[in-house]
Amino acid sequence: MSRRGETTEETSRASLSSQTNAEDQPKRMKIIYIVYLIAALDITWMFLQFSVTPYLARKLGFNTLWFGYLQTMVGVIQLVGGPMFGRFGDIFGARAALSLACSATVVFFLLLAIADHPAMLFVHKLPTVFMHVLPDANRSRSIFNVGEITRLMKFQGVAPTFLVKIVAGLPSGIFQVMFSIIALDFFKLEPEQNGYLMAYFGIVQMVIQGGVIGRLTATYSENSLLLLSIGVSSLVGLAQAYMQNVFQFCLIVLPMMFSLSVFNVITDSMLTKSVPSSDTGTMMGLCSSVQSLLRTVGPTAGGFLYMNYGISSIGLIQFVVNIAVFVHLLQRRLKKTAEQKQ
Repeated sequence: MSRRGETTEETSRASLSSQTNAEDQPKRMKIIYIVYLIAALDITWMFLQFSVTPYLARKLGFNTLWFGYLQTMVGVIQLVGGPMFGRFGDIFGARAALSLACSATVVFFLLLAIADHPAMLFVHKLPTVFMHVLPDANRSRSIFNVGEITRLMKFQGVAPTFLVKIVAGLPSGIFQVMFSIIALDFFKLEPEQNGYLMAYFGIVQMVIQGGVIGRLTATYSENSLLLLSIGVSSLVGLAQAYMQNVFQFCLIVLPMMFSLSVFNVITDSMLTKSVPSSDTGTMMGLCSSVQSLLRTVGPTAGGFLYMNYGISSIGLIQFVVNIAVFVHLLQRRLKKTAEQKQ
């Protein structure tokens, strides 16, 4: 009787739990839709800001180097703000953290709206210390500490792949953070034309990620696709070094977006597969931190190169670095294949 009673009670609990989950499902879906809407709006306004800020900076007397300092400041602030924001979320919860991120975004745009002095452009970047809407919408444990990074790097294959992600991704990252200045200074685009070009970027990336990458990953190995993306990236750098007008750049955008999309997807996939499932979220956080690192180093380095050696220097550096990484990975792969045959 006791055994039968326990079984009946367990069945009742399971039934109640299933009923509760079914009732909570619409509420959960509503929350997910709201979060996605907030994230989409955040991305939209951020890209709008990316297009407008260079023209405002030029109007207020900034040259390329000082605009690089401005962008570097953002990278540093967000790197510092990451742990602070993560700790705030741990203490007060994800909803409070998302509210803080959205409030910081509002202050950011209000300060941008009244910016009428060069110093105000730096001041209006200060709220970015808490502008982490996307990480909060898919929040994971904070990885901004040496112990956590060291622990992840000890897993087999993580350190070499992560090093490739940084080294091969840095030159293209420099070009990306400098593109707004390139569009303004080199291509002489007006704000409206720059907006059309940004929309073109988005369409190309959407097509590649939605219709190309899935088929490639289903057909070819990750190592092959990693080699392909780095090889294409090196050729893109060479083409960027010799481009003369925006039409040529629009042609270059196709292989550029392809290499960037494949490279980011494959390296993230390889890194997350190298750690236990319990550390997947933390590894994704570490992968996303690479972008903050590139935004810290890239603008100042890119501004220096562009001011002193021109746009061709950025493309040539991308070509040389990616060719070196490509040759290294190819040699390592051939060596591994030879060892397996013995």
